[in-house]
Amino acid sequence: MDIYKINQIDKLIEGNSYVGRGIVIGKTPDSKKAMLAYFIMGRSANSRNRVFTEKNGEVFTEPFDVSKVEDPSLIIYAAIRSYQNNVIVTNGDQTDTVYQGLEQGKGFDEALASREFEPDHPNLTPRISGMLTFNDNDFSYKMSILKSADAEGSACNRYGFHFTALPGLGHFIHTYVCDGNPIPTFQGEPERVAIDNDIDVFTNKLWNALDKDNKISLYVRYIDLQTKAEENRMINKNN
Repeated sequence: MDIYKINQIDKLIEGNSYVGRGIVIGKTPDSKKAMLAYFIMGRSANSRNRVFTEKNGEVFTEPFDVSKVEDPSLIIYAAIRSYQNNVIVTNGDQTDTVYQGLEQGKGFDEALASREFEPDHPNLTPRISGMLTFNDNDFSYKMSILKSADAEGSACNRYGFHFTALPGLGHFIHTYVCDGNPIPTFQGEPERVAIDNDIDVFTNKLWNALDKDNKISLYVRYIDLQTKAEENRMINKNN
């Protein structure tokens, strides 16, 4: 087993009908840019009734058809926000928890200590989070997953991962292993994946690999490490 293998993200996803929500963070092979990606999938009509929107550099999930919203509590939130030299990306309203924690002088892990998995029994969906921190024309990044300790949701297990940004390498964490009832949650460390220099190549590779029936939205951002200029791509199945 090659523990340093770098996978192509489309090969990890193809043929898997439901990996849930996913976060990718990494650095381009030419070392010029940081990248982050976030996607959402859904099985229910309530989950599928969503789009990404972007306002002032922040990314939100919003209803596609407001009249069809059943329960907004776990599906409507800010997915990407920035605070000073940090960019936060998560699969729920813990984006705001991290943002507020940074405002109070807390770190990423300390802020997330107040949160746990989602209360959507029997799936008990993990909360996945990431944060890029920029310094001296480079960056490092962290990821977190908060998971139920058992099928009853009696306790929360917390896993944190801190990464040095290396050229061409990214890490991919997602909520589920595959479809099921209940849905099996992500296992192990974030997966090592290849990052492309071209944002459109990576965006298309990821979007096209996601299950056509269950994918909903994808957002990808590349950030120039010298100028901090951003390139963004947003795809909504409901458009």
